Amino acid sequence: MSAPSSLPANTRPSTSSATRGVNRVTNQSPPTFADLGVAAEIVDALTELGITHTFAIQELTLPLALDGTDLIGQARTGMGKTYGFGVPLLDRVFDDAAVPELDGTPRALVVVPTRELAVQVGDDLAAAARNTPITVTTIYGGRPYEEQIHALESGVDVVVGTPGRLLDLHNRGSLLLDKVAVLVLDEADEMLDLGFLPDIEALIRALTAPHQTMLFSATMPGPILTLARSFMDRPVHIRAEDPGENATHESTDQVIFQSHRMDKKAVVTRILQARDRGRTIIFTRTKRTAAELAEDLGQLGFPVGAVHGDMRQPERQRSLDAFRRGEIEILVATDVAARGIDVDDVTHVINYQTPDDPMSYVHRIGRTGRAGHSGTAVTLVGYDEVMKWRLINDELGLDLPEPPQWFSSSPELNEALDIPESATDSVGPARKVLGGRSRPR
Repeated sequence: MSAPSSLPANTRPSTSSATRGVNRVTNQSPPTFADLGVAAEIVDALTELGITHTFAIQELTLPLALDGTDLIGQARTGMGKTYGFGVPLLDRVFDDAAVPELDGTPRALVVVPTRELAVQVGDDLAAAARNTPITVTTIYGGRPYEEQIHALESGVDVVVGTPGRLLDLHNRGSLLLDKVAVLVLDEADEMLDLGFLPDIEALIRALTAPHQTMLFSATMPGPILTLARSFMDRPVHIRAEDPGENATHESTDQVIFQSHRMDKKAVVTRILQARDRGRTIIFTRTKRTAAELAEDLGQLGFPVGAVHGDMRQPERQRSLDAFRRGEIEILVATDVAARGIDVDDVTHVINYQTPDDPMSYVHRIGRTGRAGHSGTAVTLVGYDEVMKWRLINDELGLDLPEPPQWFSSSPELNEALDIPESATDSVGPARKVLGGRSRPR
């Protein structure tokens, strides 16, 4: 089943705001970062990364963000939000007369909900800042305090981190926030869901200097907008899409069917042998299932790694890094990884268990079909998960309230996912699972 049509590839999106804004739809080619006035040092660094032209959210946000305007930026997962706020943040810290000269105390603070996303955003900003004197430090829980305190004491200009650890280090006196001129809240809806609101409010109160605030997320529920407007100065709300369009990518082919829980492993084994399958992320709902499925696939000869909450942070990071480098091509993960994997060429996402809510579904399948690539998202709806699926279906308008029942032997499965008849129950000798030394209780 294909998703309902979303924004055509040659259509430039609209901008809307409750206070200020511009509506615009054109067929022009996207501008480059240089066209929008970004500092040459940052443009050169992006060019070295193969990035020259802007995505829609970047094109719309940069002119305002470079001018210091408060922004609420909304775009689907995988459509360039990180550099939508990251490039103007670095540009202003580097070369804006309104930002105090660098002296080793933070000029910008980026708050994100998860460790994995912190690492991704920190790496992206450091890469874009490589030709400038700006130093970027990433702060999150699960790492020794000493190394993070040492980094802060050595001098840092941009701090990326998770709310709890950031607040803890501020309360200890190690993280100074009195000169922060740019604040970014990334994936704000996720932080609200995870209960970080009190920490975020405490961090905001610590920002005593005048500062620009940018809030970015793939979804923007009412409580987030209410919260944002309570501490932002006349923010412009930018949607890099038509507000009436579907929440999922048109570049992602969605295949949804009912699957008996005793047959799901066999179904996944078949899917992993589909023609043209590349990097693949398999999402599970529980840590135990993630660990067990990764071990089972390793026994069947698949190169696989695991990422779940019972693994230590260094182990999780090793699995993610190996996946990014292509050393393993399959990652079995809980939702802890859904917003922290920045790999543009994931060809398949498999929902081994139905997500708990529509936005989890959107963020999971947003790991494929990114940055101009096409992708396939497969959802295995257990017989006991049909009601949960119907809620997702109704919210997202997917028009499939009763998915068909398929088995690992169903010809419809092979046809829908281009699985060859030669697919077997295993693909080779057992392999060691990266991150799979032990299974959680």
